[in-house]
Amino acid sequence: MSQVSASDFDAVFYPGGHGPLWDLAEDASSIALIEAMLGAGKPVALVCHAPGVLRDVKAVNGDPVVQGKAVTGFTNTEEQAAGLTKIVPFLVEDMLRTNGGNYSKVADWQPYVVKDGLLITGQNPASSEPAAKELLEKLSLLVNVK
Repeated sequence: MSQVSASDFDAVFYPGGHGPLWDLAEDASSIALIEAMLGAGKPVALVCHAPGVLRDVKAVNGDPVVQGKAVTGFTNTEEQAAGLTKIVPFLVEDMLRTNGGNYSKVADWQPYVVKDGLLITGQNPASSEPAAKELLEKLSLLVNVK
């Protein structure tokens, strides 16, 4: 991942799954990529558990990137239903709230996407397609502005 450069991409989409909570949440290259993408005015979309990779991502001013932002991600109750609450290193919903995100959600397992500037987050696996569509829409708007 260290050879991935924000200048090579117009956007980044992080799919979910539990893996990002263990590897990408602490991966310096992933953190740097997201910071560089957002700093370059490029959108970043994250779905399900993937918003967990925002845990250590900072805004230009050094605050957590989600601070004051409307966000969503895998809910505590969805994690409980999956039976993994005590296994995962942290709960996505709790982390987003702790880092100052304006977290919102809908009923478990229903599609839900939140947009705030260049950040697009989806609640769960059912949110993957609508989040991808939002990312494509954001890209088309950015291309038309240039």
